[in-house]
Amino acid sequence: MSKSMVDLPPKGGFSFDLCRRNDMLEKKGLKPQSYLKTGTTIVGLIFQHFRFLYMPLDGIILGADTRATEGPIVADKNCEKIHYMAPNIYCCGAGTAADTEAVTVEPFENEKFVLYCRHGQLTAAITSLPYRSRIKSCYSTDTSEETSFQAEFHNFQLNYQGYVQAALVLGGVDVTGPHLHTIYPHGSTDSLPFATMGSGSLAAMSLFESKYKEGLTRDEGIKLVVEAICAGIFNDLGSGSNVDVCVITKGHKDYLRNHLSPNPRTYVNPNGFTFPKKTEVLLTKITPLKEKVEVIEGGDAMEE
Repeated sequence: MSKSMVDLPPKGGFSFDLCRRNDMLEKKGLKPQSYLKTGTTIVGLIFQHFRFLYMPLDGIILGADTRATEGPIVADKNCEKIHYMAPNIYCCGAGTAADTEAVTVEPFENEKFVLYCRHGQLTAAITSLPYRSRIKSCYSTDTSEETSFQAEFHNFQLNYQGYVQAALVLGGVDVTGPHLHTIYPHGSTDSLPFATMGSGSLAAMSLFESKYKEGLTRDEGIKLVVEAICAGIFNDLGSGSNVDVCVITKGHKDYLRNHLSPNPRTYVNPNGFTFPKKTEVLLTKITPLKEKVEVIEGGDAMEE
């Protein structure tokens, strides 16, 4: 018998011991820990930008709100949800903030995602076949097989089976044109001309489905993205605060931080707030300490 056969564990398959333990604890009255609701509205669309002798050059517009929540609590009013991936690639994240940060930072820790700059021009293909893409250079006909950002996110999310709560809208422009993709927490991906994710995505999608058209200009695209984010802000309690917009074209990027504040604070006390410098006594109650250990005198001595 080979050594590999001897090293096999005596039992295989799944272990449901923890499931049985959790069921037993629930029957005894222990309430399982519930998930905190996460709220976000992120969107993206492809537009047609006219420049240089009226030649159409397509681009990407990404948008996001800036509210971070912990259940019913607003934890941050002005967080950034549009993450930098490369000079020509950005990614919007929805879901658990720690998961979206970790997922978008991980490619930079992998050597195969180091993109080289030739003659000051960085061009990288964002997507291709499901598991591979080509990073192409304008100055060379050579191509190198590399895993794309979309495929890396797909494999990462699929591996964790949805336990990494990160829903992504990935967009960018390379030598082959603009690309817009959505990556769901369970690993499925879509390639669409417009996309929305997050708890306010339904309200944002209603704007896209009614107003999106082919051949959108840059200004029309920004206006539509802002309207879609505002729809999520005003129809979803988990979305709010400001609107961030990122416009990506070939060789250029505009990050419009806090492009719009749809519901600014209407009243601010000019004098600030003052609190008395003392501690209020709310309740006075004296609880006498009782002796819990009784000492008994006498008794038989211990035998040696």
